[in-house]
Amino acid sequence: MSTTISPEEQHEKVRTVVFATAQAAAEALAREVRVIIEEKNAAGQAAVLGLATGSTPVPFYRELIRMHREEGLSFQNVVTFNLDEYYGLTREHRESYFRFMKEQLFDHIDIPAENVNLPDGTVPLDGVFDHCAAYEQRIADAGGVDLQILGIGRTGHIGFNEPGSSRDSLTRLVPLDRVTRQDAAADFLGEENVPRFAITMGVGTILRARRLVLMAWGENKAEIVARAVEGPETEAVSASFLQGHGSARFFLDRAASSGLTRVKLPWLVGRAQWTPPETRRAVCWLALRDRKPILKLVDEEYNENGMGELLTRAGGGYELNIEIFNRQQRTITGWPGGKPGTEDDSRPERPSPHPKTCVVFSPEPQDDVMGMGGTIERLVLQGHTVHVVHMTSGDLRVNDGEALRFARVLQETSELDPARWAEADRYAGGVIEEIAAKGPFGDPPRRLRDLKSLIRRGEARDAAASLGVPASRVHFLDLPFYAEGRYRQFRAGAKDAARVGALLDRLQPHQVYMTGDLADPSSVQGVAFTAFRQAWNEREKAVWRSHCRVWLYRGHQKEFQPHEIQMAIPMSPDQLAKKLAAMQRYQSHNLPDLLSGDRNRETARLYDQLGMAEYEAIEAFRSWQA
Repeated sequence: MSTTISPEEQHEKVRTVVFATAQAAAEALAREVRVIIEEKNAAGQAAVLGLATGSTPVPFYRELIRMHREEGLSFQNVVTFNLDEYYGLTREHRESYFRFMKEQLFDHIDIPAENVNLPDGTVPLDGVFDHCAAYEQRIADAGGVDLQILGIGRTGHIGFNEPGSSRDSLTRLVPLDRVTRQDAAADFLGEENVPRFAITMGVGTILRARRLVLMAWGENKAEIVARAVEGPETEAVSASFLQGHGSARFFLDRAASSGLTRVKLPWLVGRAQWTPPETRRAVCWLALRDRKPILKLVDEEYNENGMGELLTRAGGGYELNIEIFNRQQRTITGWPGGKPGTEDDSRPERPSPHPKTCVVFSPEPQDDVMGMGGTIERLVLQGHTVHVVHMTSGDLRVNDGEALRFARVLQETSELDPARWAEADRYAGGVIEEIAAKGPFGDPPRRLRDLKSLIRRGEARDAAASLGVPASRVHFLDLPFYAEGRYRQFRAGAKDAARVGALLDRLQPHQVYMTGDLADPSSVQGVAFTAFRQAWNEREKAVWRSHCRVWLYRGHQKEFQPHEIQMAIPMSPDQLAKKLAAMQRYQSHNLPDLLSGDRNRETARLYDQLGMAEYEAIEAFRSWQA
């Protein structure tokens, strides 16, 4: 890494560049690639690029395509080597990395087919060793990789170098970690369909590249990125081995950088601004680290942790403790829609108008209940008009077994009255035939996707009804980006924003609840948020918007930390149980690790540790400004 680092980067062991957005990072990296290609062309040599798959590099590939089409960037003299491939998949398989690269890059640029190299997932088992050795040799014969592009998995892997991969490992067949397979489950329409093995470049192979850039987007990557950048080099996090490479860099968006010390704990590197939010963050961090309520912190603890200036500004620890304790306590309210008849400005939500029209956007069915099921019920009980808006059908998360079960029920029903149910019997038979024809990995035909959508709709209505929301106030937008796309390849368009905007204009809400602001921009939640943000911004002059507040909640993303929370809705044991029962209405697909309520219990535990009242669980929200 570079020997010149700023004080704020003192904890970082590899050069890390933070961009405002993933798109900005992708554009910067694409410009670097253009320079490499042009320099190699001038020297009469081929540029050799190492490429990655998954949702992370998609914005980068789209920028390369734009440069090719609009700026004349040619790939005629470029050779590529991909990191990995699932073992057992043909190159035509919808989830093979060969097909991914063709669809996302190669079919849209002028790279010669013979210059494209990927491992072959169909090599017989007894030929895998020789195939991997030959892949290593092809890289060497090409002169080595000039620039290797990487992503990072939740286990910290680069390529498919799962925990335990050695620094010197070479291209080989590897078993996939269960977490990795879970992350790929949506792509394969069920974890049971995800291959258990892959062929991957080894860590040693990767580190031989002359330059390396690892990209990461979204808050869910923040923790593992921080471990790779600031932790020790360890086989438990293969990305940490980039620390020992002289020309390695991490390119992050702001969300993925949030775990770095300079972002998370800036006072420890001497760059704190001591704004009200940063002051609250620092005091909450100190209390949680020392396992003490806020009101029991003493001056020495502040001074020993880089907060002497803050202490001086506040006039002492006693005054600071009371200020932050009161600020944290005022986030707690049992009235998410505002308490009517009160004029207390310190409450998170204004008391009037009452009742309010509240719109809860759910990127995929279940996000709403998972993130704020207790709050939805509370809003309904307090007299507000609550609309739940499912932005996508969620059909891609429904496995074939659920559709098969539904079709068989139709067939059995038709046996009761064959003449009356003849059409239903033909429909069911067609579905069963389509499932058999496509197999576990084929592209689902439209009829099958429509059936899965209907299954998910029924579950969504049942879950909403259990929280008091009638079917007439449950909406399904079926945004085109999802209906026409696949996981890791979604992209918001004008039609998506138009549908969101039309619904907002019709309902004219006083409150909006949304999630996905810090998600991977290519995820369902990230793309849905992009569509919402565009629709919102386009209505800047709408009268209803001036009276509407937007609250962010967490669905699949990491839960808010106490210092980030601006509205905390407590739940009793009975209220939490009712929320979890609503989540169980989703039988076609669920996330076991999110169905226990532990996330909400953990938020309540942290509030208790800070010295607040003790609750069974808390749902957390943060105000959003465009």
